[in-house]
Amino acid sequence: MYLKKVDGPRAVTLPDGRVMTRADLPEPTTRRWVASRKAAVVRGVVYGLITRDDALKLYDISGEEFQAWLDAVSDHGEAALKTTALQKYRLP
Repeated sequence: MYLKKVDGPRAVTLPDGRVMTRADLPEPTTRRWVASRKAAVVRGVVYGLITRDDALKLYDISGEEFQAWLDAVSDHGEAALKTTALQKYRLP
């Protein structure tokens, strides 16, 4: 079995005991950003699976967009990433 060399850890343990691996991150070709994919990227960055700069480059998202995701999760939890929750959790 051959493992591709990657920078950083291959897996991290989340506070709830689950293990998150690089396979849990969305595909780099992702264009439709549902809440679960946004949350996976935020968790990956927060817990050190991938660096912020690598995530921005890999997924072709802006720093402001990622920061908005991070702020939403830190303020209101992952439910705030849903488009239908836009009015409930974010200011106009």
